[in-house]
Amino acid sequence: MDLIAIVGLMTIIYTLVYMIFPWFLDCDFNLAFHERFGKPISSLKDKVVWIIGASSGIGEHLVYVLAENGCKLILSARRETELERVKNNCLQRNANLKSCDIEVLVLDIRDLDKHEPAFNSIIAKFGKLDILVNNAGQSQRSLWENIEISVDREMFDLNVFSPIALSRLVAKYFFKMNAGHFVVTSSIAGIVGAPFSATYCANKFALHGYYKTLGIETLDKNISITMACPGPVYTDFLAKAFTGKSNEVYGEKTKNDTKNKMSAERCATLMGIGIANKLLEVWICKRFVLQLVYLNIYYPNVGQWITKKIGTKFLQYLRDSEVKIKTNTKEKQ
Repeated sequence: MDLIAIVGLMTIIYTLVYMIFPWFLDCDFNLAFHERFGKPISSLKDKVVWIIGASSGIGEHLVYVLAENGCKLILSARRETELERVKNNCLQRNANLKSCDIEVLVLDIRDLDKHEPAFNSIIAKFGKLDILVNNAGQSQRSLWENIEISVDREMFDLNVFSPIALSRLVAKYFFKMNAGHFVVTSSIAGIVGAPFSATYCANKFALHGYYKTLGIETLDKNISITMACPGPVYTDFLAKAFTGKSNEVYGEKTKNDTKNKMSAERCATLMGIGIANKLLEVWICKRFVLQLVYLNIYYPNVGQWITKKIGTKFLQYLRDSEVKIKTNTKEKQ
């Protein structure tokens, strides 16, 4: 077999792998490989992890995953009662953890003046910080043209500028220690976009720009970055999602569609694997969404053609398990 034939055969095999294997996975190939052959989440034992947005959803379940594997945790969000509930659940899940191993630190990440005192309190208590998880944020549902600019500003403040401000503070400490790990909850919507969430998608794209630049600037430092990109996950995020108007929430109950939506528990487990193996970017979603991501990233012409054929309604159904917003009509039907 001559060289051209070998190259041709390898190209065909490569293409078939990327066309077929996503149908049998719920995460990207690299993450799936490390789940089977990489470092276990237990390798994070005794790491000091600060999780922003730890009171519910993916953040809450990531807390449980890390607690079960022996991490020392700082739980931050605005609702102290919910944080205490999460802490108590952690202590029940891992009898080897003591109450002093889990710190409840109430924090509104938008209050930038509180960042440094909160960080200093962590160092004073634990003596170090190994991993910062920026998980806080809210989603959105609205037609693109109906979004008020005030909503754009508010969402960027919450989902982008506030976590970036905190990360810059922590980065100085990581640089001094020549060690540290940033974990960012992004989204598949921050890679390929999604309908009726323009500002949210822009938020997530912006986070990739910020942290990928940081990654390039720290190639000679012992600093790790993991961008976790979940697709549709079953959490109660729609109830508090932004719309296109200021001071308005979407207020819909998230439908539990196990066919297209991943459980928060499974999502958090895969995030834990990504963190343990210091993977740069991980895609976490069910097979149909995963296939669309692979097509749009690696075969953009094919991906764009297929996306156009399946249409906006089907994409919305994949994400929300129903069609509630329609173009050129009233937003909520």
